[in-house]
Amino acid sequence: MKTRSKQILATALAVVSLAVSGPPNARPAPTAAACAAKPTVVLVHGAWAGTSSWNGETERLQQEGYKVRAFANPLRGLISDAAGLAAFLKTIDGPIVLVGHSYGGSVITNAAAGNPNVEQLVYVDAAAPAVGESTGQLSGKTSALGGPPDTLYDRVSSPGAASGDVLLYLKQPVFLQSFGPDLPKPAATTLWAGQRPAAMSAFTTPSKAAAWKTIPSWYVIGTADKIITPESQQAMAERANAKILRVPGGSHLTLISHPEAVTDQILAAAHATCPAT
Repeated sequence: MKTRSKQILATALAVVSLAVSGPPNARPAPTAAACAAKPTVVLVHGAWAGTSSWNGETERLQQEGYKVRAFANPLRGLISDAAGLAAFLKTIDGPIVLVGHSYGGSVITNAAAGNPNVEQLVYVDAAAPAVGESTGQLSGKTSALGGPPDTLYDRVSSPGAASGDVLLYLKQPVFLQSFGPDLPKPAATTLWAGQRPAAMSAFTTPSKAAAWKTIPSWYVIGTADKIITPESQQAMAERANAKILRVPGGSHLTLISHPEAVTDQILAAAHATCPAT
């Protein structure tokens, strides 16, 4: 009889423990102390872009009282870029909403793994790879990047890079017609002129982590994206169980052409981290 009573008590304690802590891999509900300050929003740009790509989002987020950091993504390879971002995230106290555009999505997918401060992931026209997938695999069957490489890129040697690796610049017609076609041509031409090159290995290196499996995720899909197709993004968003915002007519540079919509999704993620904010 005593043994039976002990078993009932143990079962009851286990149920109470699950109710408090949640199922395995679930993030605990934020405490009042954790919500005392708004989360920091960290923005990670992708290939052929820079931190200024986020200017529209940064300005509004700051107006809303959020601390914002735009990480200068080196674009030199997935493993080293993710390691650099992971180190940067460790300098930030409190909860983090981590946002990635394009290739930056692969970087945040790896860098966030194992960091308990990253409460939400936001993908903006981005890759969200599973373990073993590369960024290049996720562009989609009809991506403009599926054409002959010589028609897409200007290739430049990269001193100190692994054998066979090169830096890739997008050719002007590709940038204007496929990368940012919903921007005014003068603005797109200026962005093309100032693009930052990406190492080829950034697109070919398999992902070592999939942080979206354990961290709540959000997605912004530009419906006219020609670089990572909307169909590919939809599939990645669905497998991550992400909350999706579709931006009609948005190109791969939705973060520049539609900063209001992108910021709305980032704010939704921030509010989910701490509803009181």
